[in-house]
Amino acid sequence: MIQLLTSRSYGEFSSTLVEMHRLRHRVFKLRMGWDVQTSGDMEIDDFDALHPVYLTQLSDSGHVQGSVRLLPTLGPTMLRDTFPKLLEGEPAPSSPLVWESSRFAIDVTADAPKGDHGITRAAYELFAGMVEFGLSRQLTDIVTVTDVRMERILRRAGWPLRRIGGPSPIGNTLAVAGYLAISSEILSKLRKAGSLSMPALWTPVIFAAA
Repeated sequence: MIQLLTSRSYGEFSSTLVEMHRLRHRVFKLRMGWDVQTSGDMEIDDFDALHPVYLTQLSDSGHVQGSVRLLPTLGPTMLRDTFPKLLEGEPAPSSPLVWESSRFAIDVTADAPKGDHGITRAAYELFAGMVEFGLSRQLTDIVTVTDVRMERILRRAGWPLRRIGGPSPIGNTLAVAGYLAISSEILSKLRKAGSLSMPALWTPVIFAAA
């Protein structure tokens, strides 16, 4: 299941947030070797202070297996303020209809259930949760900075990235920025490919407040 956390629920789900930051540390610092800000065994950066929405993917036993951070593009974003070179001179998205996703992370065992194209069901569930959230906010797109490996996974999953510009090396990663469309058709594709019979988000989020 996918749990949606807003600033109103941070206190109630503080243990989930700690687990999420530890997962991000394992994925981005230890596994991928990114130059990220850390605090002990947690990965936390300045954008976490902006009261983002978090989606956390939980195992059957309630442990955090995946997460993604979502912020409106009307405020600071990683694309505009950290990776502007990926815009290649194009204006940064700034619209109530477009939010930015960042820090997408999945950490599951090698024998975790998979959907189509060898992609884990946990990833499909997190993708679907992002689209469900987008539909609840009447978004047209989610903009993101990712690496070309993740871009290929998104394409295989049926949620192709519309590039803003070409790939560019950032640290040890070949990064690219682009848009992910939000629509009921995309959601149906992701649910089918991931064998998801139920909505990903475990609570209704229609017009949820951040």
